[in-house]
Amino acid sequence: MSASQGKAQTRVLYNAECPVCAFEINHYRKRTARDGLPVRFDDLHGRALSDWGLDADTAARRLHVLKDGQVISGMPAFRALWREMPHVAWLSRATSVPGVRQAFDWSYDAIFAPLLYRMHRRRLAKRKDR
Repeated sequence: MSASQGKAQTRVLYNAECPVCAFEINHYRKRTARDGLPVRFDDLHGRALSDWGLDADTAARRLHVLKDGQVISGMPAFRALWREMPHVAWLSRATSVPGVRQAFDWSYDAIFAPLLYRMHRRRLAKRKDR
């Protein structure tokens, strides 16, 4: 029996239309598949969105992870995902150190997530203009 058998599946909700998000998640997807880890990746533009209890706009604002029946978002979601992946579990520990955690959480919430969301909104607006 492998280490992942019997372990509850972790689910990740992400924006596959975001080039930055897709690049990072595709790396995680390949690695979890190679390692046989019970992680599922759901595109917020697919049918799986209805499973999450989120609308597409809310889902597009940040990364979401479903772990042990709880939806986690933002940097805590990244840490939950990283803990599942032995090759990057150290990132979860490193970004959980007091002071470091607050800096990473603030950076994601105040800079990176809003920037990626604005880029997403621009892509949607351009699509409507066509």
